[in-house]
Amino acid sequence: MKIEHIAIWVKDIDKVCEFYRKYFDGVVHPVYHNPAKQFTSRFVTFESGARLEIMHRPDIEPLSSSEHLGYAHLSFSVGSKEEVDLLTQQMSNDGIQVVGEPQTTGDGYYESVVLDPEGNRVEITI
Repeated sequence: MKIEHIAIWVKDIDKVCEFYRKYFDGVVHPVYHNPAKQFTSRFVTFESGARLEIMHRPDIEPLSSSEHLGYAHLSFSVGSKEEVDLLTQQMSNDGIQVVGEPQTTGDGYYESVVLDPEGNRVEITI
């Protein structure tokens, strides 16, 4: 058994897809649109086979805070401490909000945490 994909509601599909393409080498697939439901989505596929479904519907509103019950973050493994540091610095230079600088956490992970264009937490780890 495996997780088939994870879905994220967003306001700007193209901006979020570009974030995952640019920084995590995701392949962005064509737009699906269902006019009857006012639903639009795009899948982003990663080398490992993992997929994100980036979705929009105009009646879905953002939460008032990035911290809430439910899913907490996505995590991408980039292979080494050096890669965590390099990608985090590149994102910072590009104006991506870094909310957790690279560090070894109490549970032994070396990671940083950034926010995607819609405020979703993304952990970058070894």
